[in-house]
Amino acid sequence: MKISVIGTGYVGLVTGTCLAETGNEVICVDIDAEKVAKMKDGVVPIYEPHLDILFDRNIKAGRLKFTTSLDEGLEHGDIIFLALPTPEDEGGSADLSYVLNVSEEIGKKIASYKVIVDKSTVPVGTANRVHSVIAANASCDFDVVSNPEFLREGFAVDDFLKPERIIVGSSSEKATALMRKLYGPFVRSGNPIIVMDEKSAELTKYAANSFLATKITFMNEIANYCEKVGADVDMVRAGMGSDSRIGKRFLFPGIGYGGSCFPKDVKALQKAGKDEDYDFKILNSVIEVNDVQKTILLPKIKEYFNNELAGKNIAIWGLAFKPETDDIREAPSIYMMEGLLEEGAKLTVFDPEAIPPIERRFGGRLKYATNMYEALENADALLICTEWSIFRTPDYPKLKSLLKKPVVFDGRNLYNVQDMEAEGFTYFSIGRKQTS
Repeated sequence: MKISVIGTGYVGLVTGTCLAETGNEVICVDIDAEKVAKMKDGVVPIYEPHLDILFDRNIKAGRLKFTTSLDEGLEHGDIIFLALPTPEDEGGSADLSYVLNVSEEIGKKIASYKVIVDKSTVPVGTANRVHSVIAANASCDFDVVSNPEFLREGFAVDDFLKPERIIVGSSSEKATALMRKLYGPFVRSGNPIIVMDEKSAELTKYAANSFLATKITFMNEIANYCEKVGADVDMVRAGMGSDSRIGKRFLFPGIGYGGSCFPKDVKALQKAGKDEDYDFKILNSVIEVNDVQKTILLPKIKEYFNNELAGKNIAIWGLAFKPETDDIREAPSIYMMEGLLEEGAKLTVFDPEAIPPIERRFGGRLKYATNMYEALENADALLICTEWSIFRTPDYPKLKSLLKKPVVFDGRNLYNVQDMEAEGFTYFSIGRKQTS
């Protein structure tokens, strides 16, 4: 099939590459000429495990191409994916200007039947708006489909190639048939393609992400309460997770959720409720708790140093909002670093992938280490913000020898409390006892 993807951000690039992997002819369109030139040369502009292999293979096979020309993309594709930014505006709503502006151009330019697919996360009713904008200028038939993505950063390639489910919001039998044909190779194991109306499909994405954010936040509240009463959140989590009605996933406490999806989607659904005079009380609390959770370790750090953080050297492991990505959007590390810098602390940071975007944001305010142990040199304490695998089994004697004092503030509960106590560390984590 001939596919065009408008937008080569995280979702667009993964979508285009994975669709090419199943034999489709894909053209990806982006207005950034420098980015397009690099992609033509085989440079992947984002870090995502395994994407580079598929990217290179499909470029060499001629199935994956890039252009800055919207005309070329629209002429090529029978199915046109809109994978455009929908950033949060000042009121918390999703900004649809990119989607609607491109839709207007599509209406002016298409000359034959196309299926226009909303791949971006968009508010309920967006498919109708896109249809109206295109119809105002179009001289041919077309259909608009909602097809929300459920890609986890760090696992996006696997998620696309082996989806648990595919949601197709469509009121057109013709468009639905084309979508089933396109996604057929990805569901051969029997996972469903669920067809529903467009508004339900749009809401499904927001509802799913908001529920997962709620689950994380609930566990963080339980962890905070554990510290008050002397319970162990690991034991509580094990007991809860064994209940099949609850499940084991998304029960790990920490310093809050971040990234490009959960914060934006929860706020967008909250705002959409307000627009309909409906108060999402649960989502209000989720946002409030998560905002506090991002810096939950800061009071503990200040207390440990007797509120005298000025001039203290703090090493930080992990900057991305989660492991296996270089994405720092709404990363808890940013809020922790800003808080520590305001107190006058000096920070030396390390992350396997996220140093470049952090350096663009913070510049010379931070010192950047080239490996995890270099960050510890002359440090008064270690703060862990992201649970990268390389941090899970450190050389404890080396860790202890490099720190001025063996104190660790762990925002992701990477280590066993008893092990840290036996190794002689003062160890602070989330929802578990402190060692001294």
